[in-house]
Amino acid sequence: MIDDTSNGYEAVADAFVAARSGSTTGLAIIRQWAASLPAGGTVIDIGCGSGEPVTAALLDAGLTVSALDASPALVEAFRRRFPDVEVACEPAERSRFFGRRFDGAVAVGLMFLLPEHAQRTLIGNVAGALKPGGRFLFTAPRQVCAWDDVLTGRRSASLGAEEYVRILDEAGLHLVAEHVDEGENHYFEARKRAARSG
Repeated sequence: MIDDTSNGYEAVADAFVAARSGSTTGLAIIRQWAASLPAGGTVIDIGCGSGEPVTAALLDAGLTVSALDASPALVEAFRRRFPDVEVACEPAERSRFFGRRFDGAVAVGLMFLLPEHAQRTLIGNVAGALKPGGRFLFTAPRQVCAWDDVLTGRRSASLGAEEYVRILDEAGLHLVAEHVDEGENHYFEARKRAARSG
């Protein structure tokens, strides 16, 4: 059996694209976050899906976007929609993020799909891919909980705010804000500490 690194989303790619296309849920938060980044700054959209609506909003904000997703079908849909945006088909927790550093990283609807160890790995890797002062925005329920994903039926799990803050801190990131959108999705916004001198 082939290992499905897309956490079940390859099999439901069409349904996912249909659900996200035209969605405006969370866009106000994405736009506000995008405005906090340097003008024309670089952002990596982790778990980009087809690019709607997050990548589209980041591009509209004048940012330079790179993207990745583990589902070949979703990456193909992304390429059709955004042919000029670089995108890689690979699992987020194994990505080298194009071997570059970014002003920002965003992961909407992804973190809780991963096993606990992969969530920890991803946060550490994102920290390494951010420039000093870079910002990371991701969604996960604030409470510790587990549930079955609506589209895939697979188990999802949130480590909870206290644990996410601890993992962020260990990775050199500090929580600067939390947000809740109109769909009651919870966002953690963190910033990478500046490099210490001396």
